[in-house]
Amino acid sequence: MNQQETAALKKLFQDHGYQIVGFNEPADVYVVNTCTVTHIADRKSRQMLRRATSSNPSAIVAAVGCYCQVAAEEVLAIPGVNIVIGTQDRARLLELVEEVARRKQAGEKYPKISIVRTLEEKPVFEELPLPCSGERSRAFLKIEDGCEQFCSYCIIPYARGKVRSLRPELVKERFQQLLAAGYREVVLTGIHTSAYGKDLPGEIDLVGLLKQLLQLQGEFRIRLSSLEPAEITQELLEVIASSPRVCRHLHLPLQSGDDEILKLMHRPYTTEGYRRLFEKVWEMIPGVAVTTDVMVGFPGETEKHFENTYSFIASLPFRGLHVFKYSPRPGTIAAGLPGQISPEEKEERSRRLRNLAKNLEEEFARRFLGHKLVVLAERRIPEGVGCWEGLSDNYLRVVFSLPLGVPKPQGSFVSVYIRGLRNGRLFGEPVFEEH
Repeated sequence: MNQQETAALKKLFQDHGYQIVGFNEPADVYVVNTCTVTHIADRKSRQMLRRATSSNPSAIVAAVGCYCQVAAEEVLAIPGVNIVIGTQDRARLLELVEEVARRKQAGEKYPKISIVRTLEEKPVFEELPLPCSGERSRAFLKIEDGCEQFCSYCIIPYARGKVRSLRPELVKERFQQLLAAGYREVVLTGIHTSAYGKDLPGEIDLVGLLKQLLQLQGEFRIRLSSLEPAEITQELLEVIASSPRVCRHLHLPLQSGDDEILKLMHRPYTTEGYRRLFEKVWEMIPGVAVTTDVMVGFPGETEKHFENTYSFIASLPFRGLHVFKYSPRPGTIAAGLPGQISPEEKEERSRRLRNLAKNLEEEFARRFLGHKLVVLAERRIPEGVGCWEGLSDNYLRVVFSLPLGVPKPQGSFVSVYIRGLRNGRLFGEPVFEEH
C-alpha cells in the first residue's frame, strides 16, 4: 500500500511540473510517507524526516501517512517539519506545499500546517493520481482502504479507519489505464483487500470484481495482495483455479501456529482451519505459491508456543514467510498484556524462522525443475549476453537468456523451461514456439 501511495504522490507533483529527485539529492521539497506498523517503522520515519531537514534546512518538509495519523503532534514537533497530513487529505499535499512556500516568502520563518482528521468521521476512499508511467511491468492498484478487524496487536485500524472500497467502475477504468500505459501485471491491493465491497452492500465483493476485470480485453494477469484466511471462499478459489490470468499466488497471514496465541491475537481462525484451507488451496490450484506472515514474541508466547508455530509452518509447503517481531503499539490490547518477551528472545525466534523460510523457499522452487513457467520479463541483468529476469505467476524469480537478435522482451510474457536453481533464483531457457 505504501509503495502504491508513494507512487501516487510522486505523480501528483509530476503532473504539476515538479521534478522527482533521489532522497539523497538536494531538493526544494521533501515528502516522507510514514509507517507505524511497528516501533521500528516509527523510528525510521523520524530518522527520514530528520535527514530531510538536515539535507536542506530551507526546504519544505512534509510528513504524511499512518504515523502522522496516530502521532500528529509528535511529528509536527520535529524541527524543520512544515506539513503533517494523516491518512486522509493527501490529495491536498501540493496545495499545502505551495501555501507554505508563500508563507516563507512573506517572511514567516517556521510555518507549520497539520491536517489530521479524526477517523471517527466516516472516511471516504481517498482518490490520488494513478501512477502509470509504463516504466515497469508491474503496477499496484489500490482498491480498498481501512480495516475493522482490530487484531489485538495491530495499530492499523486506528491509523486507517473503516473499510471503504473504490467503486467497481473506477477500478475497471484505472485498470484499463494501467494496461494502456504498458503494464502487464496489476496487483490489487488494500489494507484489508478481501473485505473489498463490504461498504457497498449488495453490490459487489472481491469475487465479483475479479470476474468483471477478467472480462476486459488485453494481455495481462492479476495478482492479489494479502487476503484474510477466514474470508477465502470456494468461489474465489474456483475463479483463481479456472483463469490463467489470475496469478497462482495467495498471501494468507498466519501470525501464529499456536491456537492459544491466535486467540490472544483475536485472529478469527484456528490452526486446524488454516491447515484445511491450505490443503484445499493446494488441491484446487496446482503449483500455487502460498506465502504468509508470522509474528514472534507476542506477549505470553512461551518456548512451547513458538515450537508449535515452527512445527506447524514446517509441516506445510509454504513458498515464503515474512517474519515479524512483535512490537507494542500504544492503544492496542496486546500492549497491556503480561508476559512481554525480551528483544533477545524475539531475535532468536526470528532467526530460527528465517532459516526455516530459506529451506521452504528452496524446496518449493525445486518442484519446478524440468517444468515450464510463464514469466513476466522485468529487467535486463548483467549476468550474460541477453540475460533477463522476471517473476512467474506463482511468485518465483526466474532468469533466462535470449538468443542474439531476439527483440527486447521487457513487459512481455515468456514461457521458460526451468533447468536449474542457484541462490534462490531459477534458471532456464525460453520456449518461444509454445507461447
